[in-house]
Amino acid sequence: MNAPVLDRRKVLSGGALVVAFAMTSRLLGDAVGGGEGGAGPKVVRPDLEGSLKTDPWLDAWIRIDAEGQATVCSGKAELGQGIRTALLQVVAEELDMPPAAITFITADTGRTPDEGLTAGSHSMQDSGTALANAGANVRMLLIGAAAKRLGIPVRELDTTGDGHIAARDGRRVSYGEAARALSLHVEAVADAPRRSPQSYRTMNRDFRRVDIPAKLTGGEAYVQDMRLPGMVHARVVRGPSYGTRLTAPDIAAARKMPGVLRIIQNGQFLAIVARKEWQAIQAMRVAQTSDYVKTGPDLPGEQGPRRLQSLASREIIVEQSDDGPKASTRTFKGSFSRPWYSHGSIGPSCAVAHLHGGELTIWSHSQGVFDMHRATAELVGLAPDKVRVIHTPSAGCYGHNGADDATAEAGLIAMQLPGVPVRLQWMREQEFGWEPCGCGMVTQIEASIGPDNKIAHWKYEVWSNSHNNRAVGAGGYAVAQEIVPGFPMQVPAPIPMPEGDGDRNANPLYVFNNMDIRYHFVPEMPMRVSALRSLGAHLNIFTMEAALDELAKAGGVDPLAFRLAHMQDERARAVMLRATDAFGWSKRLRGDGRRGCGMAFARYKNRGAYCAIALEIEIERETGAITIHRVNAAVDAGQPANPNGIRNQIEGGIIQSLSWAIHEDMTYDTSKRTGFDWGTYPILRFDQVPGSIDVDIVESAGLPFLGAGEAAQGPTSAALANAIADAAGVRLCDMPLTPAKVKAAIGNAG
Repeated sequence: MNAPVLDRRKVLSGGALVVAFAMTSRLLGDAVGGGEGGAGPKVVRPDLEGSLKTDPWLDAWIRIDAEGQATVCSGKAELGQGIRTALLQVVAEELDMPPAAITFITADTGRTPDEGLTAGSHSMQDSGTALANAGANVRMLLIGAAAKRLGIPVRELDTTGDGHIAARDGRRVSYGEAARALSLHVEAVADAPRRSPQSYRTMNRDFRRVDIPAKLTGGEAYVQDMRLPGMVHARVVRGPSYGTRLTAPDIAAARKMPGVLRIIQNGQFLAIVARKEWQAIQAMRVAQTSDYVKTGPDLPGEQGPRRLQSLASREIIVEQSDDGPKASTRTFKGSFSRPWYSHGSIGPSCAVAHLHGGELTIWSHSQGVFDMHRATAELVGLAPDKVRVIHTPSAGCYGHNGADDATAEAGLIAMQLPGVPVRLQWMREQEFGWEPCGCGMVTQIEASIGPDNKIAHWKYEVWSNSHNNRAVGAGGYAVAQEIVPGFPMQVPAPIPMPEGDGDRNANPLYVFNNMDIRYHFVPEMPMRVSALRSLGAHLNIFTMEAALDELAKAGGVDPLAFRLAHMQDERARAVMLRATDAFGWSKRLRGDGRRGCGMAFARYKNRGAYCAIALEIEIERETGAITIHRVNAAVDAGQPANPNGIRNQIEGGIIQSLSWAIHEDMTYDTSKRTGFDWGTYPILRFDQVPGSIDVDIVESAGLPFLGAGEAAQGPTSAALANAIADAAGVRLCDMPLTPAKVKAAIGNAG
């Protein structure tokens, strides 16, 4: 055994078995949240790691009962990214327990620590790090209790991996026995010994995801599947998209429909409650007449996202450097854009709410249940401690989709039906029409290389609305401006760097001379917008990596060599080389008019996971259709907890990014959005996915966790655009890179 030296005085502390979790974090004020804004707990122990900084009490995270079973809590939510499995592996490893002996609870405002949002690829960095250190602390205390029980030094003891502590002489103490002498209502210490990566039993293993079985077997996997005794069904009645309202909904006709129990009307907010779901839908269709008026801001018009450049903005200096003369031999100038995106959630937003005994319990797939319980309490007029929000997964989100709004509306409806569980689900067209979209954005770049083929100056500008519009108060919900009395709309604000929002990844990890990088934050929103996976990093990386390819071409330098010449971070260099070596970059097919290759790299937020992508495509010149033959990715996410989980995230990110880059674009007319279904808002289909995707995971043993969930989005779209430029000799700058645009560009170039 590799027995650690455990010398902390708190190892010898005694007390009663803990029977409740400490919830001190919930009383704390505003803080940063999870990388996409929001409110959250303040830092109270800056010497600790991860979310222990905000909630250092061990019993907020871990409890061991007298039978040796563990209950572990995380404030992060399972969104389909496999985080429940990875976090379970982390805490099982540091506790040195079988995962089967652990009950794992996530994102419940009544039971778990407040870890802000599940967003920004923060789950492993925040919660994974907290659970690793909390587990190490608890293991240290258990060994100390066993040492005291056996009357021997702690150095003669070690854990066995099966819930026991063994002495060198063969005597054993179970975790349950040791826990009886412990109170875990103590603050964590910063230097509890961690298990060595060389002796891992659970972490760095491909562990079967615990959320998959119910999804495969048709079990209760999602909030949409929930059925409570006596539950009724609700539908909201409203205009076709955000910024519209119905002029004369037919309430009287809806009231007469079979099964209708209640018509709830408050100002412009109208909801129908029925015994059965289909009855609620039918009544909604009757009430939801076709006449509407526009009440919101003017939509972008023919200018599309470039309209943002004509609106009032606040200029934020992201980075500036003056490294001397700007001698240049070649210059690249370009302007790039991306449209407004839908989250494209496969399952329309849904929530279940139940008012019982003056307390409101809501089951929601919001990524910010802690903000949700405070904001919803304000909306419905209850004290925050009377509102509990329990995260329950849905079929897709990855950002601020309709979940928060549906949850707030379910709460409002349930307040009118005490004792009756209410299930509210949006319709597909409501999801597309009312959810906050991912921000349209515009970038401009002017960059030059000098005689040495190094970048001599780099001028970069980005225009974007706020990606930070999650509700931290009642005014953040769409319904808050419909009800009477209403709440003023939440004021949009940028997320400060180093997280950033529109300027996320606008500051290069590469080493460039004479940089001038500016973010034009646009408060006025032509479209309702908020967080979508990777935020501004998607377009910023797309732009930067396009410019690097164009400058490399101007200098007659291989794109990979050009990047390596500007990169000093050794982990970044290693990731680029691993992806391109696996791809066969040096022997790749060179652009021949139809086939071509491209690569791109980024470290997400310059502080998350490193990811490099290389891919090969073929263009059908007659139609512009793109076939992606193969993709090679390399990722360094620090110490892997579940390598297969990281691989899933990168594969999924690649497919999602290709869908954004080729197909997705929220359309609109003068008064409303017009992309209401999968026909008018197309996404990547199964027959369009790459022929192969290979992901190489760097095993950075013992290094800090780095979030991988959003690492692939920027590099993938950028690599695709670079491959198109290689294949066809044309640089497309405005996403989506549709077949029609590709065909037109080829025709214009020819």
